[in-house]
Order: sequence, then C-alpha cells, then structure tokens
Amino acid sequence: MKIVLGYSGGLDTSVIVPWLKEMYGAEVICMAGDVGQPGGLDGLEEKALRTGASAFYGEDLRQEFVHDFVFPTLKIGAVYGRKYLLGTAMARPILGRRQVEVAHMVGADAVAHGCTGKGNDQIRFELSYAALGPDLKIIAPWREWDLHSREDCLEYARERGIPLEGVDEAKLYSRDENLWHISHEGGPLEDPAFEPEEAMYLWTLSPELAPDDPERISLGFEAGVPVSVDGERLDGVELLTRLNQIGSRHGVGRADLVENRLVGMKSRGVYETPGGTILYTALKDLESITVDRRTEGLKDELAARWADMLYEGRWWTPERQALQAASDVMSATVTGDVTVKLYKGSVSAVSRSSPVSLYREDLASFGHAVTYDHADAAGFIRLFGLPIRAAAAAAVGGESGAPDAVSRLIEEVAEAGAA
Repeated sequence: MKIVLGYSGGLDTSVIVPWLKEMYGAEVICMAGDVGQPGGLDGLEEKALRTGASAFYGEDLRQEFVHDFVFPTLKIGAVYGRKYLLGTAMARPILGRRQVEVAHMVGADAVAHGCTGKGNDQIRFELSYAALGPDLKIIAPWREWDLHSREDCLEYARERGIPLEGVDEAKLYSRDENLWHISHEGGPLEDPAFEPEEAMYLWTLSPELAPDDPERISLGFEAGVPVSVDGERLDGVELLTRLNQIGSRHGVGRADLVENRLVGMKSRGVYETPGGTILYTALKDLESITVDRRTEGLKDELAARWADMLYEGRWWTPERQALQAASDVMSATVTGDVTVKLYKGSVSAVSRSSPVSLYREDLASFGHAVTYDHADAAGFIRLFGLPIRAAAAAAVGGESGAPDAVSRLIEEVAEAGAA
C-alpha cells in the first residue's frame, strides 16, 4: 500500500509517518506546499525522510494561492462570522489538490492528513479529495489511533526515536500561518473571557505602541484585483507581503471572535490579517463609486454565500464556479485608486477615484443641475409610496371612509402620471 501524507513537519505529521507504516504496512510519501508559512519548505524533505518517508514532494504554491484563491475571495468580499477573512480556509483547497495530484503521479492507494476530528480542516481536505481523487482511500489518524493528546504524541515520538527538531514541546497555541494571515487557537483562548496577552501576537504591533503619526498609502485595482501600492505595480505575493509589513507596524488587522464550526461547536480564534484588512477596506470603498446600488446588494448576498462555501470546504464545486463567474461580472468595473490612512490599529479610506466612476458631481451637488429637475421628485415619491398609501387608505375610517380615501388616492396617482 502506498499513502501520500499532507506533511507540515510539526509534531502531528512527524508522528503520523511511522504510525502509518506500523498500522498499514504502507510506504509513506510526504507532500507539502509553500503558501507562505514560516520557512517555506526549508528542511522539510530531510526531516520527512528521517522520520521514515520514502519520498518528499514540495512545491512553491504562493503565486497560485494568492491569485487563484485569495484574490477571488477578496474580490467578492467574503467574510465569515462577521470578522474572519478566511485565511486558513483559503489554503486548504490548493493543498488538497496538490496532494491528490502527487497521489495520482506516484500511483498511491490513499491520502492521509493530520487534522483532528473536531476541526473544520478535516472536512476541507476530505471534500477536496472527494472532488479530485474519488478513487483514493482517505486515512485520518486522529480519528483512528489511541493517541489522545499532544503529550501522547510526544511520548510516541520519543519511544521510536522520531526526530523532533523544530517542534515546540511546550506549545501553548495552535497556529496556522500563510501569506494572508496568522491564526491563534487553543490554550488560554479556550476561555472566551480571557483577554489575549500581547505576547501572543506575532505579526502586528500593539495599536497602543504603533506610530503616533498616520501613514497614507495608495492602492490600485483593476477589475477588483489589487495591482499596485503607491503607484508601483507588484505581483500578488509582493503586494501582499508589503501590505502585511505596513499594516503590522500600525497594529492593523486583529480580530478576536467566537465562530461556529461546521461540525457544530463554537470555537474561539484570534486572527492577524493586516494586508487583507487594508485590501478589504480599500476595495469596498472603490466599489462605492464603481458599482450600482442593485449590483452592490447582490454582491453582498453572494459574498455571504461564498464565505459559507469556502469555510465549509466546498471549493471544488459548480457552486464556487458559478459564484466566481458572477463576481467577475460584478467586479468588471471596479478599477481605480484608493488612498487609505493607517493609524493605531485602524484603517480608513480617505480618497478614491476611478476612470469609470458612476459618481457625478453635477448630480450629487445641492446646487442647480442641468440634468436634474428637483420638481421631478414629487411624482416619483407619489408613485414610489403607492403601496404604503394604498394600505393606509384601506385602513382609514373603516368601511364607510375607505371608498372616499381610495378615490382620492386614485385621483392623486392619475395626476402624478399626467405630470
């Protein structure tokens, strides 16, 4: 039997390699993708082989991650649980796809992951496997083995001489990090009344310690996709890296929330998404001058649908393709520049412009406009309020008074139409 394991080099997957060999008598091949986690793929191949893997496949997925997963999610404006910008959820479909590709390339019988039976990631990976590799058996050690804690895993590793270099044996938080964000879960955060200690945050400076002077930056967008910072065109990885650095030094992008996991429980997470928070703020502001009212409302509805789809691991579905196609149409005109101000944890848009702006100063002005006659509003309001007036007329004076009220309403509508 041949198994491809999604490998991170942490404690769980380091233990899973020998466990799979013992329990299944299998050849274990490790696969890892660089989506911007600390250190990338450095040292992972050597560690995987020392742990007992027969081969290691690693690939730099950062550009594809940003352009094909992060930016489409940004473009549609998806936010889960009112605060979560979906950093972990976005990385799982691309990693799951690459794992299936490696499995097919080496002729594997199964794929395995190191997710627990309580989290969302098991669902995200396994739905990716189901969509792209339905022929592959799925093995989830945390749902099978008798290791019930981090301490059990450490003991298992020590008994078998498994190398644990780089593994923090006193790990307090469970973290996930990529180009978009870093998340913190577990430990003292499991008490929702616990206020996070400043030492927990790894990216962002405390807003209280951020510079006393605000910083302004200009962001350029084309069809809803960010393309430049302060006039300099950058690829997705460069752009996001720069915005993460700028946002972090101003304490931007912290979010503390209790979210609803797909498996049914509530869990608490603290997220740092500095660059993403800047981009969401700027893009929403640019849409205010480039997207009409009805399209904006539809976009907000579909954004919530996208957030659920992505959070629940349903990326590789016709639903996502349809939502993305609609988003591309609605964002076709979202081109222009936005200047944002960063100051002690906050980010706000202060200037916006677009070559296809729907904003007309002559129409918006309180002064005289050749193209707008204030008197036209009277007839519009009478017609727009017709349902309200009809309901009110029917309720006036009981049965005896209603006919007269209705007659007056009909006359008023007729006069408005004539006007």
